[in-house]
Amino acid sequence: MEGKVAVVTGGGTGIGAAVVRRLAVRGVRCVINYAHSRDAAEALAEEVGNDAIAVQADIAEDAQCRALAGAATDAFGRLDYLVNNAGRTKFADHEDMDALSGKDFHDIYQLNVVAAFQMIRACAPALRQGPASAVVNVASVAGVFGIGSSVAYAASKGALITMTKSLARVLAPEIRMNAVAPGYVGTGWFEERLGAEGFARLNERIAASTPMHMAAMAEDIAGPIEMLLDPASHVVTGEVMLLDAGMHLDVGLSRRPGRDV
Repeated sequence: MEGKVAVVTGGGTGIGAAVVRRLAVRGVRCVINYAHSRDAAEALAEEVGNDAIAVQADIAEDAQCRALAGAATDAFGRLDYLVNNAGRTKFADHEDMDALSGKDFHDIYQLNVVAAFQMIRACAPALRQGPASAVVNVASVAGVFGIGSSVAYAASKGALITMTKSLARVLAPEIRMNAVAPGYVGTGWFEERLGAEGFARLNERIAASTPMHMAAMAEDIAGPIEMLLDPASHVVTGEVMLLDAGMHLDVGLSRRPGRDV
């Protein structure tokens, strides 16, 4: 992966930042996209070095997607990888059907699905020129099982998964297209809202509920994303990788085998 170029949307914080750090170690030159987190993105670019640059773009706007792709090729003359990581949600109990408005659905879908499509479309011409180009879309187990922070979020991530499979057919063989579907990820978002002690308790509770007895952090999600981008995974396209420490194995079960029955 040495010398390759990647665009990572929402790359200044959380999973995106963890991906940037892993790719930089592999010699990838990263374009760190941000919408609002300018300080974090610029600090990350300085931290990882390797010619990384931070570029502001609201990828909900198609023109800004095209400008972001252009910034990558203008800076480095090529583009090999795209990680569609930017996303949003609104927390709403699935049983409370009055908790979401039509605008909520539109806003969440616009960033989680439409923006990802716009980024793929904007980057595709440059990606097609590379010898081993790949895209990874960051979906969620919510989109697989209809769970998560809200119905709107689950629906959007389900659409992103379907789009991944559709575009894997369209863009082959020049571009591989895969998705990861994380479960809980302990990012700074939770720590800022819960405080250090509350965050630690949450992680303990999540770990106790997973077969692997772990609460995933951003770095745990970045590793599989790196793997899917790696040319060594050239046989993999159109796949959705569940990254939830095995929690999906218990979805729909009231108790785990081997426990009280």
